Amino acid sequence: MRRRLGGTQQEVTVFALVPALAPFQIRSFRYQWPADLLASWAFEMEGVILGWFVLVATGSVVALAVFGSLQFLGTLVSPFFGMAGDRIGNRNVLCLMRITYVGLASCLMLLFLTGHAGAVSVFALAAIMGLVRPSDITLRNLLVGETMPAELLMRAMSVSRMTADSARVVGALSGATLMATLGSAPAYMVICGVYGLSFLLTLNVGLKRVRVLGEEAVPSSPIRALKEGFTYVWSTPDVRAATLLAFLMNFAAYPLVNALLAHVAKDIYGLDQTGLGWLIASFAVGALIGSILLSLHGARIPAARTMIAFALVWFSLNLIFSWIETPRWGEALLILIGMAQSFCMVPMAVILLRTADPAFRGRVMGVRMLAVYGLPLGMLLSGPMIEHVGFAVTGSLFSVVGITFTLLITAHWRDHLWHPQAAANRQ
Repeated sequence: MRRRLGGTQQEVTVFALVPALAPFQIRSFRYQWPADLLASWAFEMEGVILGWFVLVATGSVVALAVFGSLQFLGTLVSPFFGMAGDRIGNRNVLCLMRITYVGLASCLMLLFLTGHAGAVSVFALAAIMGLVRPSDITLRNLLVGETMPAELLMRAMSVSRMTADSARVVGALSGATLMATLGSAPAYMVICGVYGLSFLLTLNVGLKRVRVLGEEAVPSSPIRALKEGFTYVWSTPDVRAATLLAFLMNFAAYPLVNALLAHVAKDIYGLDQTGLGWLIASFAVGALIGSILLSLHGARIPAARTMIAFALVWFSLNLIFSWIETPRWGEALLILIGMAQSFCMVPMAVILLRTADPAFRGRVMGVRMLAVYGLPLGMLLSGPMIEHVGFAVTGSLFSVVGITFTLLITAHWRDHLWHPQAAANRQ
């Protein structure tokens, strides 16, 4: 595209006119973004369909919490996915993961088509999926860090985050609509097709193999590599603080706006699966707005300060949301919570990718993914608590715990997180 400036013609690309699109200058990202978008879309459709199926089939919020926690079972082995990416290439690992999604979704489709789907079979396949899917975001981030220039990293991470945020809107609403109008089996036919297209696009992402370390420097033992990853994270203050905060957010913040939204929709607001889709979409709209704002202005913000401030905002909004009993007010608050989530989690990912030694980046992101294990722990704890003391009290307790420990983390690593000249705050 050409534009006349000062009497001369200068080449002005759409990337220069729209800063948020700058990451798309990189060929790999032009394939990765739609591939990640489709995968996230399928994730959300599955979450709505299977979550509602489990709640209706069992009638138990504890079973719903257990199902939600199974989807994050793989956080225990996520460091090994990062190490595998260092060895055989991040793209290759991600392709293997996404062809696995196709296979598992096909099994669920056949179960629904033949009428053999039940709580046990859904739980079993969810457990297998849960071993793989949590590491998807790790490989996405590693591919962005691997292919993106440092000056575009914040924008690229923000635009990358939009895949999950926008897909949560479209995926949640489409998943609920497909299930309500066509049934679970046709909905799973669509999911299989979406996963398949995501896999085909992923084949064109990244590099076949990137060796950050020389062959002789790559640990021969996975256990040794894992130990080195933990040692590096623990000995690097800003990386350690961000990883601990990631665990806290997953444990105390995410459960209230994750699988437990099915309980809020059905048992508090009296909504059906379409209403659940709107609740999920409200959170996702807020997250998408946050990601868009970060893609436009994120390069000018101090990452660590922003992460801390919006972690506190997120917990405060969760506390208010716990006591809301009106769907409209709940949806409004979920939009604000979604925005706070983006302003907390995107800078957190940038801190880890920017400050970690490239030689340890895969292991650091793998160890960081262990922090996601806080979510199933929070889900398993919150389910029985809700049955005994209710959602409002449970949500309030989780939020207070979150605020308290966020302040403690900030106070302990003040020089590395809050000081304007700290490495984690450099722009």
